[in-house]
Amino acid sequence: MIVFPAIDLIAGKVVRLERGDRSRMKVYSDDPVAQARAFVEQGATWIHVVDLSAALEEDDGARAANSAAIKAICQVEGLSVDVGGGVRSLARIDELAGYGCRRIALGTVLVTEPGFAEVAARGFGNLLVADVAARDGQVKINGWRDGIERSVEDVVGQLAELGFKHLVFTDIARDGMQTGIDVEAYRHVASCAGFPVVASGGVSTLDDIRSLAAAGSDVVEGCIIGRALYEGNFTLAQALDAAKEVDGAC
Repeated sequence: MIVFPAIDLIAGKVVRLERGDRSRMKVYSDDPVAQARAFVEQGATWIHVVDLSAALEEDDGARAANSAAIKAICQVEGLSVDVGGGVRSLARIDELAGYGCRRIALGTVLVTEPGFAEVAARGFGNLLVADVAARDGQVKINGWRDGIERSVEDVVGQLAELGFKHLVFTDIARDGMQTGIDVEAYRHVASCAGFPVVASGGVSTLDDIRSLAAAGSDVVEGCIIGRALYEGNFTLAQALDAAKEVDGAC
């Protein structure tokens, strides 16, 4: 199971939000590259970066600062970067690919522009990831601010048809709250998609990581860990070890 430490960016700063709420933001670092290097020193081979300024449609200055940070993180030796947040054009996909990103997530456009999402997924193949977030079984878009009156089953069920082979699923109610994970929810989403998911939202203990790894590689491809690392619940090295305890690889 891949362990993805998270770096969420607003205006070039490392932050975490509670349940995606911009007004409930905590800044952890002004130096995202230093944070990425610190994760590598603990054994990270992948990192999950979210451009929240793009997702929340913030001003050009904030978005430019995030782009500069993403580009610099991609230059950190030994690190593969998975990035998402506000990716809504082929030009942006090309730009991020040019930085060296190994995976690029599409979220809102999956439901607002399924034709574009299909063309992008078939054109970019394994580079692209479907990013689906939901609260109470209903999918949310535009930085989790807007509902679309479509269920998780409906949206996720179409991903394979669109050509996606990777999926990040976020449980919004648990994101940034350190309330633990719901393994059965990820099992259900993987069943709907027809391929394993990357679990996001709520990882707060090493046992959460062990439970996700124990679900099997056909259910959980990886897990994203954010606030639990920044608040010191455990170290990334401990998280990587917990994943290895179950499946023998990260």
